[in-house]
Amino acid sequence: MKTRYPLANDTVDNQDIQELIGWLQSKPWLTQGSLVRQFEEDWSHWLGTLYALFVNSGPSANLLMYYAALLSGRLKNRRVIVPAIAWATTVAPAIQLGFEPILCEADWNTFGLDMKSLERLLADHDPGAVIFVHTLGVPDNVGRLLELQSRHGFLLMEDACPAVGAMYEGKFVGTFGDMSTFSLYFGHHLSTLEGGLVCTDDEELQDILVQIRSHGWAKDLEPEKAERAASERGVIDFNKPFTFYHPGFNVRSTDLNARIGLSQMKKLDRVLESRTRNHYVYQKTFQEAEGLHCQSNPKGKICSISFVALANDVEHRERIGRALWDNGVETRPLGGGSIGRQPFWVDRFGLQAFKVADRIHETSFMLPNNPSLEEADIRLICDIVLSVPR
Repeated sequence: MKTRYPLANDTVDNQDIQELIGWLQSKPWLTQGSLVRQFEEDWSHWLGTLYALFVNSGPSANLLMYYAALLSGRLKNRRVIVPAIAWATTVAPAIQLGFEPILCEADWNTFGLDMKSLERLLADHDPGAVIFVHTLGVPDNVGRLLELQSRHGFLLMEDACPAVGAMYEGKFVGTFGDMSTFSLYFGHHLSTLEGGLVCTDDEELQDILVQIRSHGWAKDLEPEKAERAASERGVIDFNKPFTFYHPGFNVRSTDLNARIGLSQMKKLDRVLESRTRNHYVYQKTFQEAEGLHCQSNPKGKICSISFVALANDVEHRERIGRALWDNGVETRPLGGGSIGRQPFWVDRFGLQAFKVADRIHETSFMLPNNPSLEEADIRLICDIVLSVPR
């Protein structure tokens, strides 16, 4: 049957395309330039951070965040606690950059870090860093995380890639960690087709991020900082623009992507409101149903890219999945399920079992949430799920 309700639906509409065509006809600069800087400024102003760095994807944003933490010299060791429920590229940079990742069990309500498990891991391992995810737009228990950071002195990395517009106690997620990341991929809250952001209030971390985004050179720093770096290293004038201070990457985005992002920013608040409204229709319906469980955080405002629930068991999920697909509703598990059961983890560290993360791995299913859906669409999808016998 043809898919009537896809999980991901593009937020780039005809008006965005027409604006882009008009801009392209002016024969503008296309690679990273002034529009990237404008988009970064607009984003940081909207979010409430001092800095935002636009890159080519959310995974690249996570990679830079880990690497900046490493280069900053602030880590007391390379141990990092990572969530059992996460996207692969929340965890992969830890392996790629030589960290020692330690998996933490998932919370039954938020699907983020379980705080009791985290406290035990902090006591046992005293890690240099912790990374947490606002899973599918549901805020993690940020207040407790900040208390633990104050007590244990770790660097806090915040993966808000699936959580644009979500809030914890009235403050946007992505403003709590030492650094945070967002994804602007197709089907997410805001789309630049491909894109991501790293955000921070820390000037030193921002200067590192700016350099490692582009090869490791200082050309994109403020002129006085680039000049100071060259002077400290005795760089001759002719070589200054092409002197590399860090072994960096090239994960820049382009003015073309930024131009789309600037168009998207005009409707961001409206898009976020619709996703939040849809999410709470789902949540209220499933919280009242038997045999189903869904995320919640009473201290947070949820803004999701998709809704996720847990079936009663594996067989129940199979029946729900078939019913959804038969009625034209796309579904899939939450991300890749538990990281502790993913081959890239098992091959290196062995299979790790967790009560909650494994339940999510075996019984989670995702449902569409995007601005094109009305309440009637959400209720129709809910009715399909609720019609499936346990």
